[in-house]
Amino acid sequence: MTAIAPDTWTLVGRVDDIPLLEGRSTSIDGRRIAIFRLPTGFAAIDAHCPHAAGPLADGIVADACVTCPLHGRRFDLATGEALNGDEHVAVHEVRVEAGELWVRLA
Repeated sequence: MTAIAPDTWTLVGRVDDIPLLEGRSTSIDGRRIAIFRLPTGFAAIDAHCPHAAGPLADGIVADACVTCPLHGRRFDLATGEALNGDEHVAVHEVRVEAGELWVRLA
């Protein structure tokens, strides 16, 4: 795997920092991002639900989606689209290199 350019990717932690089917939040350039560990890899989206600003990193993860813990909005982690509403969140790229998690903002 090629080295990641420091001007476009941000190191956000280690793979082991996020348990399977859970999320964690972090800040990149003043923006809150939620990162999730799925059976197939990692996903990153904006950390706040646009419906009611709920903390998406604290939501329930199932079927490659996260459900907002405040009002139940369910977001597809690949597209950022709400499955039960008109909202969407930005989806960010995640790369794993040598056990480290790197994110590039959308």
